[in-house]
Amino acid sequence: MHQIVNNLIKIQNQLKDLNEKRLKDNTKIIAVSKTFPIDKILPLIEHGHTDFGENKVQEAIEKWTDIKKKYHSIKLHMIGKLQTNKVKFAINIFDYIHSLDNFKLAKKISDEQKKNNKKPKIFIQINIGNESQKSGINSNELNEFYNNCINDLNLDILGIMCLPPNDNKGEYYFKKMSELIQSISVNELSMGMSNDYLEAFKSGATFLRIGSNIFGNRN
Repeated sequence: MHQIVNNLIKIQNQLKDLNEKRLKDNTKIIAVSKTFPIDKILPLIEHGHTDFGENKVQEAIEKWTDIKKKYHSIKLHMIGKLQTNKVKFAINIFDYIHSLDNFKLAKKISDEQKKNNKKPKIFIQINIGNESQKSGINSNELNEFYNNCINDLNLDILGIMCLPPNDNKGEYYFKKMSELIQSISVNELSMGMSNDYLEAFKSGATFLRIGSNIFGNRN
């Protein structure tokens, strides 16, 4: 069996040891394939893995357009910052957008999904650490922003996402996210990466974005 597949199975087994029922019922592992060529990704596809993450629209189009036509079960996740001028292209390749971080972007997605008759599933990005250098909605603005998205813009808001500060307090921020989600009518939490996915899973993450622990280090 290919080493990349073994890496995925190892992660699945770790999560299974923590909570087998939740892993089976409602936790998705997004294999973050950004920068990796398709020949590195194919072993996972052939193994049956369906969820993959990219952070650049153009790279995703070039890499995944033909593959998605061949493997219809694949779901592609936009996990990077999405610029408004890229939305019209992103709508046609991504099934999920994890980085809705402002109203202008929300309005653009709404406009483009009408034009293209596509409705991606969306996560609102929360600036959970209130960091000035990071994008995201402030926690105290979430309710108003969420209501605008679903009532005024007809967006399919699936959950909330965060990139916590790099201060070794991931568990604290993940718990804040699991509390925050209870204020709105969604159930999905996109949080946890290669360095902290176990803590995120323990705190209720339902979408884990894991790259290097599956594919190895990027060049």
